[in-house]
Amino acid sequence: MLSALIRNLRAIGTAALCLAASTAAQADNWPSRNITLVLPFAAGSGTDTTTRLISQHLSQALGVGIVIENKAGANGMIAATYVAKAAPDGYTLLVTTNTTHSANPYLLKSLTYDPVKDFTPIARTGDLPFMLVVHPDVPAKTVGELVAYGKANPGKLSYASGSSSAIVSGATFAHNAGLDLLHVPYKSSPPALNDVMGGRVSMMFVDILTGLPHVQGNALRALAVTTKDRSPLVPNLPSMQEAGVPDFDISSWQGYFGPAGMPKEIVTRLNAEIRKIIEKPEIKAQLATLGMDAFSGTPEQLGTFVNEQLVLWERLIRDAGIEKQ
Repeated sequence: MLSALIRNLRAIGTAALCLAASTAAQADNWPSRNITLVLPFAAGSGTDTTTRLISQHLSQALGVGIVIENKAGANGMIAATYVAKAAPDGYTLLVTTNTTHSANPYLLKSLTYDPVKDFTPIARTGDLPFMLVVHPDVPAKTVGELVAYGKANPGKLSYASGSSSAIVSGATFAHNAGLDLLHVPYKSSPPALNDVMGGRVSMMFVDILTGLPHVQGNALRALAVTTKDRSPLVPNLPSMQEAGVPDFDISSWQGYFGPAGMPKEIVTRLNAEIRKIIEKPEIKAQLATLGMDAFSGTPEQLGTFVNEQLVLWERLIRDAGIEKQ
């Protein structure tokens, strides 16, 4: 019996060594084929547009093709679950935001992934500030006028959402300003924005990249940004707090993740290449024109940040009185 146990232990040890050697070999040869970046939002969203720009440079740096795969729906849960279940070989990555990795645990009753345990943090790429936009027919040119109109016409105003930032921003606005607003959810920001521009929904909190062209084209009216202070991207817009809505400070962040268990060598290479891209002044400037405040950091910093954001978004959602769906 003892000899059989020893043989089994030797077999297990040999298998473990073979697996380690195989993993090391895969890491050494990585990348040898196209890499897929899975996005939880539709084409045309802020995350989609900025990722396509970054991916062009990442493809050149790695010497392989980059495929963008949009898997919108279920508040980002479809995309996040897909990547969480993928092989941790560096060929399937998630480019996501606080929607999947900060807010969903407190917005959804049934979550099919764990934002910490099921992922390997790779690199943060920056923040995407949001702004409040309204249809031009809404009789308000300031947040104060919008609040006054909403209070005088309870239940008449509605807000669209295509992400957790939009959901939480809308609910926080309603709660902190004491308004009765109808929430109209969408799979992603572009279709939500279309209905606001079409006058079917009154307003929306949308990332600056997606909303600004329509504001400049007079299809929408921008009233404020959601961050505590004014954004350098739209310096003429006041913050929600400055406009009279107390305790309002909401921002969307963006980052790259892989499935749990990715080889450290691959994570280190990806992080280094992404940071080189983000830190180039010309690319940072390009991303700024797209409404993104670009910056990066280490995988460890992103992991710590995710845990901090989970605490923050739990409070934001609780304070706004949002119930899990």
